Amino acid sequence: MSAASSALVASKLNPDLSNWDPEHEETWDSRLAWRTLWITTFSLTLSFATWYLVSAIAPRLNDIGYTLAPGQLYWLVAIPGLAGGLLRLVFMFLPPIMGTRALVAMSSALLVLPMLGWTLAARDTTTPYWVLLALAFAAGIGGGTFSGFMASTSYFFPKRLTGTALGLQAGLGNFGIGLMQLILPWVVGFGLLGTAALTPQSSADGDLVWLHNGGLVLIPWALLAVVLAAVFLRRVPVTANFREQMDIFTIKHTWIMTAIYLMSFGAYSGLAAQMGLIILNVYGDFPNAPNPLAFAFIGPIVGALVRAASGPLCDKWGGAIFTFVGGAGMVVGTAVTAFFLNPTSVDQFWGFLAGMITIFFFAGLANAGTFKQMPMIFPKRQAGGAIAWTSAIAAFGPFIVGISLTMISPTAFFIAVTVFSVFCTWLAWHYYARPGAPFPG
Repeated sequence: MSAASSALVASKLNPDLSNWDPEHEETWDSRLAWRTLWITTFSLTLSFATWYLVSAIAPRLNDIGYTLAPGQLYWLVAIPGLAGGLLRLVFMFLPPIMGTRALVAMSSALLVLPMLGWTLAARDTTTPYWVLLALAFAAGIGGGTFSGFMASTSYFFPKRLTGTALGLQAGLGNFGIGLMQLILPWVVGFGLLGTAALTPQSSADGDLVWLHNGGLVLIPWALLAVVLAAVFLRRVPVTANFREQMDIFTIKHTWIMTAIYLMSFGAYSGLAAQMGLIILNVYGDFPNAPNPLAFAFIGPIVGALVRAASGPLCDKWGGAIFTFVGGAGMVVGTAVTAFFLNPTSVDQFWGFLAGMITIFFFAGLANAGTFKQMPMIFPKRQAGGAIAWTSAIAAFGPFIVGISLTMISPTAFFIAVTVFSVFCTWLAWHYYARPGAPFPG
């Protein structure tokens, strides 16, 4: 029996793998690593769908009888971003403490709370606004899991495959954003199998709407993720207490990569959450105005697919160049979009949509590049911590974008994002992508 086969047999008998080092073939089992990746990614996709459940439901709340002002809706959609960022600061420390198996099982179970909560809230339009805010915060659990999942997955793969593994996991996980925004307009149109007794709501135009299905449809899949994690996942011997993990904050590159990832994923996640409301508020007063739910999912899906597809390319050519090109493309996309935020005709919407898709496309490139870079810049345990920390800060994107849009005009906001993207793109070039840079990988 080969060493890898022995490791696999041992993993089935013992939840902890005492002899595990991906950098050496005799102490690494690729089948176990890839199995871990797919199960964790399945749970992560559900996490992102849960995180963006509020942004998908919010534009329809007033249609079924709520009377929420635009500012209240912006706050409602922004709160999951705040919660996701705060909870990522917790989840970032959990992988070396809890291990992958317990972490993924617990996280998947917690997702049921916001799913069930929004199922009930969508059926009762007398629900107080503070309860809606609390449920929006609970949806942030889905955003918080990312920093733990990505860090723990990085323990299972050698450096030569981290771009592919983390690119696939993050990209397919990000797909949960677009998935939620894509399926919600469909599943709210009928009673789900076995739940027909849950009566629909009446929309403003008299149509029947099963808005509660947005949360309800996810619950069985979350329970399946709990079972898969408990049965098939294992823990690798990477351990560290809270104090030991704090050493990443003494490293300059932790802060540089934090700024760059805030540019890429912060903008991606924030604009994905707010795109429907931006369409509604900027173009909603025109005759034949575009339906926000018909377009809000396109950009997030494009960015997720680009991120997943770029992982193997980053392994081949290094992540730095993808981060730099992604940042440069985001500069162009945000600058172009700013010209379509004070429209005089609904026809200008197509220019706005093209600019937004450009932003999401290049954000996907930059997201893939950064997650290839960090395992190359830092040792394995510190790389996991750096991945978790940068993703935690970037998770504030939906909150930052949402609150900014309540304080300044969309045009001013996109100009500010353009300036920040220029700065971060320079950081990527100067420290990582230029000829002779010390960490070109």
